Amino acid sequence: MPSSTEQARTAPLVLVAAGGTGGHLFPAQALAEALARRGIIVDLATDHRAEHYGDKFPGRNIHIIASETLRGRGPISLARTVVKLGIGTTQAWLLLGRTKPAAVVGFGGYPTIPPVMAATLRNIPTMIHEQNAVMGRANRLLASRVSAIATSFAGVLEQNPALNAKATRTGNPVRAMVVADVVPMAIRQLDVQLRGRLNVVQQAREEDVARVRQVYAQAEVAAEVASFFGDLPARIAAAHLVIARSGASTVAELSAIGRPAILVPLPHALDQDQSANAAVLEHARGAVRIEQKEFTPEWLAREIHTLASAAEKLVAMAAAARSQGVIDAAERLADLVFEVTSKARQ
Repeated sequence: MPSSTEQARTAPLVLVAAGGTGGHLFPAQALAEALARRGIIVDLATDHRAEHYGDKFPGRNIHIIASETLRGRGPISLARTVVKLGIGTTQAWLLLGRTKPAAVVGFGGYPTIPPVMAATLRNIPTMIHEQNAVMGRANRLLASRVSAIATSFAGVLEQNPALNAKATRTGNPVRAMVVADVVPMAIRQLDVQLRGRLNVVQQAREEDVARVRQVYAQAEVAAEVASFFGDLPARIAAAHLVIARSGASTVAELSAIGRPAILVPLPHALDQDQSANAAVLEHARGAVRIEQKEFTPEWLAREIHTLASAAEKLVAMAAAARSQGVIDAAERLADLVFEVTSKARQ
């Protein structure tokens, strides 16, 4: 029997590349865990923002690669971005030469560009995963060059036959949740009888936790408020209603678990991806989508009162949300990685 050390030497390596935010890192983490279960070694290439995730990412090594987000259209901004991405691509080229991965998988964000671009230059099989209902800028730049594209939602690339031909809907197995701070003010406006029936779990910014707790205490509402919940998926599963932003991770979690929601898209996203994400559940009748400018305590209080009085509607919304979910998304992603590497060997 080969030793664990010998197995580590012979096991294939997959390099996962992701931007340094949870929306990109959580699906990368899910894939890493699925690949590890199949005996695959995983390294992560990312930027400095992800350093605080280091003890949580289930990979062998984390490689910090230079990158830069395009922050403006001026010549200085463009030049800075091009130079930084060029440096990062050189770093990634050298990294790939040392580590010799079987495949490179990108999860979006500008830090994805150097590793995936370098991999295409070295003829290493590549894949990108798009978490949102519209493709982000970094993935759009890479899409024509990669071997395969995985999407969270159906129809993301139907307007582009060439890209759609190499696209597979795998889903998005990630977790994250943000609750708008207007919620406690709306809860306070509900009648006493309904407030007494509520049990609220709210994630708030660290600096807002004490204030939000005080609002709930004054309203005599049972509430647990914290800046982070390690068991958030379980709490979502136990909820009768979720109020949140509509990032890709949130929508995927709601769909996989099957929970009704009120979704408030982030209004200033460059590609309006959160609005498109929320629209998927809205069209399936699994969520209520409301623009932030219309999301007032008065509106929310009325909506909560209406939904609390219509249990059958909440049940129907939960079922509709679940119809859009992909529970085995991580395994589907892993399958696609194997398919891409197998085609490259052939």
